[in-house]
Amino acid sequence: MEEQDDTEHSQEHRITTAELGPFCFARCSCGWRGPARRARSLARAEGQKHAMG
Repeated sequence: MEEQDDTEHSQEHRITTAELGPFCFARCSCGWRGPARRARSLARAEGQKHAMG
C-alpha cells in the first residue's frame, strides 16, 4: 500500500497566466483554472484571490 506524502496537502499555490487567442486566464499549480477574460489584470486578480483561499 502506498503512503501519501503530506507535501501534497501543503503545496504552495503558484499562479501563472496564459493566453488563448484574445483571452487570458489564470491557472494554478494545484490544477485550478479561472475563466477566460479579456483583461489580463482581471485574470491575475482572480488567480490571486484563489491563492489566498
